[in-house]
Amino acid sequence: MTDERIHRAVSADGTEIAGRVEGNGPPLVLVHSVPHDGDIAWETMLPHLTDRFTCYLPSIRGVGLSGDHPDHSPPRLEEDVNSFVDSIGEPVYLLGFSTSGPLVLGAAMHSGAVVAVAVYDLLVGSVMREEHLASLGAMLEQMGAAAAEGRLVDAARTSHHHAATDDEFAALEASLGGEYFERCAEIVPAALQWVRQGAAYEGPLPTDPEMLAQIAAPVLVLRGREILPWLGTVLADSERHVAHHVADLHVREPLPGLGHYAPLLAPERIARELISFFEMVR
Repeated sequence: MTDERIHRAVSADGTEIAGRVEGNGPPLVLVHSVPHDGDIAWETMLPHLTDRFTCYLPSIRGVGLSGDHPDHSPPRLEEDVNSFVDSIGEPVYLLGFSTSGPLVLGAAMHSGAVVAVAVYDLLVGSVMREEHLASLGAMLEQMGAAAAEGRLVDAARTSHHHAATDDEFAALEASLGGEYFERCAEIVPAALQWVRQGAAYEGPLPTDPEMLAQIAAPVLVLRGREILPWLGTVLADSERHVAHHVADLHVREPLPGLGHYAPLLAPERIARELISFFEMVR
């Protein structure tokens, strides 16, 4: 990935948020999930989008090209995305993936620059059932223990085992030149901060009903069919929650043959869905 263009913005607390820029056309801001940065999350999808969009790849604070700050709470992460979107200075499309879904929904609520939003595998933590929260907590303990011992690659593998099918995990192992988990390992310390501070936070969230009701932009929600059962339940619950409160929501049937990590492993199919939606609402 080349670095000829980099866009920089300053978040509300002074933290610099930066990301590479590739392509030509209307701006599309792609917001990564954890444990990724702006490059890892979208590297394989870019070739399918850059002939139609100018793709902005910001990294949340603490990873990639962005600066860091001790505060990784949900409001600060939302401000990172909002500030980056507003700094572009023209109407933008937004794409989120999994845990970044609430962040792009928040940007759609706060910024009048957002034309449309798409999210793959939208995950709303506030609607997760107790058994899923307990399982997630156990995974995070295991991940944190590995990180504390300096085994960051093992920690990255642990987080993916929790969400990937066996076939997906094997495909991820071979992706990005066989360096996928090594690159994700660099993100683990920041990812643990995001999750831990998010779990401790008790204030308003962009996925609260009264917040979702303020979103005027059209929102597309996509998800894959070939996913782990617990994750399928969480995603279905998340979709139902958002459907009750977002006025202009477009939900597709689960896409056959695709798993949770389809943005990395089946990028062309996801890109086709995105292009179709964004061109429809243009």
